[in-house]
Amino acid sequence: MRTYTSARATGGAPSGRHGRPTHDQDRSAPAPLSRRGRRLRTTHRAASLAAAALALSLPLSACSSDGAGGASAADSSTPSPSPTPTVDRAAYRHTLTGALGPLNNALRAVDSAHEGRALNTALNTASSRADAAADTLQMTATPDDASPGNSQLVSALRALGQDLKSSGSAGGGRCATSPRVALGSAQSPQSVQAAGRALTALGYDTTLHLPRTQPAQHRRLTNGTLVRDGSRGGLGRLTVKNGTARDAVVTLTRGKRTAFSLYVRHGSNATVRSVNSGSYTVYFTTGEDWNGPKSSFTRECSFEKFDDHANFKTVRVTGGTQYTVLTFTLNKVFGGNARTSTVPAADFPS
Repeated sequence: MRTYTSARATGGAPSGRHGRPTHDQDRSAPAPLSRRGRRLRTTHRAASLAAAALALSLPLSACSSDGAGGASAADSSTPSPSPTPTVDRAAYRHTLTGALGPLNNALRAVDSAHEGRALNTALNTASSRADAAADTLQMTATPDDASPGNSQLVSALRALGQDLKSSGSAGGGRCATSPRVALGSAQSPQSVQAAGRALTALGYDTTLHLPRTQPAQHRRLTNGTLVRDGSRGGLGRLTVKNGTARDAVVTLTRGKRTAFSLYVRHGSNATVRSVNSGSYTVYFTTGEDWNGPKSSFTRECSFEKFDDHANFKTVRVTGGTQYTVLTFTLNKVFGGNARTSTVPAADFPS
């Protein structure tokens, strides 16, 4: 569990057996020499008769011109198949150009589209064109030398269609990675280029205009930055300890109104002073790459809130003023006394 601590301050501010082998004596008497001699002579005579019979049969077969032997030899010969004519290279080039042309136009539209709805729409259109091109090339007749490259290109175009579509859906809402960043980390554009090079080397033009991409960003704010700040005029003080592996933004709300949001880098602490008296809900989000305009991280995001409210109170006492000092720990600690709940990204306060 995570922790929060509260204090009142007064003032102005985890094997086998082995044996000897035995031999039995062979008591059988050898056969008489005379018998063995007769047996050998009989065998030799039978072999000689068989050889004579074979010698007699060979001339008969050789002299037969209309017999079964000649007919059998003629029937055993099988004519070799005629070679299949290869696919016309010019026809394949024409099909290739026709399939890739619409996709090229759609990819150029992606390249020029602005971030947001326009880019997402262009990515979805290009995804459909990539699938259509793959369908066309999969069904077309292909020259022998282009067949491996064509199959490779079909697979790469299908993967590109999936990546274009998923990149477009990644561009909206909280924890939104830029579509150009998502597409930049995909493998399909490189696969399309490799298949294109193999076909181009054989004389088949596969020029494709792949859209520009962006590398993943790592934007961060300075520790303790107030991402959002409402009116603060009290004496309350909030300290946040971030022992998680990612940066965090902690947001306090009263009802549906955001009081303030504090940026706390991972492994750091940050404090907000002059917190007004009242009961606050404490939300926090962690992640990587802070997108200021969307008030959200773009990767590895989580959205949570503490189940207990943070209550700040300021009262006057003898000798001065008593006010609330709270400390929240975002990482789970042994013996912690604060429970948290996951919050849908859409419900996280901006």
